[in-house]
Amino acid sequence: MRLYDTIGATYPVTRRTDPRFAAALLSALGDARTVLNVGAGTGSYEPTDRTVVAVEPSALMRSQRPAGAAPCVAAAAENLPFDDRSFDAAMAVSTVHHWADPIAGLRELRRVARRVVVLTHDSSEAGWLHRFWLTRDYLPETADLVAGRPTLAGQADAIGARVVPLPVPWDCADGLFEAYWRRPEAYLDERVRRGVSVWARLGPEVERRAVDDLGADLGSGRWADRNRDLLALDEADLGLRLLVA
Repeated sequence: MRLYDTIGATYPVTRRTDPRFAAALLSALGDARTVLNVGAGTGSYEPTDRTVVAVEPSALMRSQRPAGAAPCVAAAAENLPFDDRSFDAAMAVSTVHHWADPIAGLRELRRVARRVVVLTHDSSEAGWLHRFWLTRDYLPETADLVAGRPTLAGQADAIGARVVPLPVPWDCADGLFEAYWRRPEAYLDERVRRGVSVWARLGPEVERRAVDDLGADLGSGRWADRNRDLLALDEADLGLRLLVA
């Protein structure tokens, strides 16, 4: 998570808890009373009615956890400092794509907990690259970011999980990469982009080109012409998935 020691300073500005995502995560956790949150960041989705221990490797992110948040351990997903079956459940939210070895990290979650709940992405052409207009039309370089990474099926198989689609609401409060699919002008705001690691990983030249192209298409009406059908939707399937094991 060294990346977040660089870009994480403004993370809490846009990355807030979305109540619909939170409800889905809580439902998947079931009756678990002790929960390990791996790649916890600032703790946006940590349940407040359970006993939680957080794991976060980034010192900057740990420093931004609010007063009263769950205790946080500096560690990596691939090497969790806990005994087998130490927790009723382990959760990981929008973090697997940052792990050096996602499959090893997922197996660690499976080792230390009786139940595992992971919010991840289907980054295949069908799930993300071609379905989401931002990656398809403005950021084709995202294909390079996911090349060689474990598939969604591979992640699910690693922990024996079922896969549950998680639609993104049009007014999603959590400013993750896909959040503004019906509010495209938000991607022109640098504060929004700084809360999403994809932009940092693609680099400033790609970011500048994509923002310029999107701004031009919004101004000319081309974006609206190409994506008119989206404006009638309240939610969209953009490849977010819950793995529940």
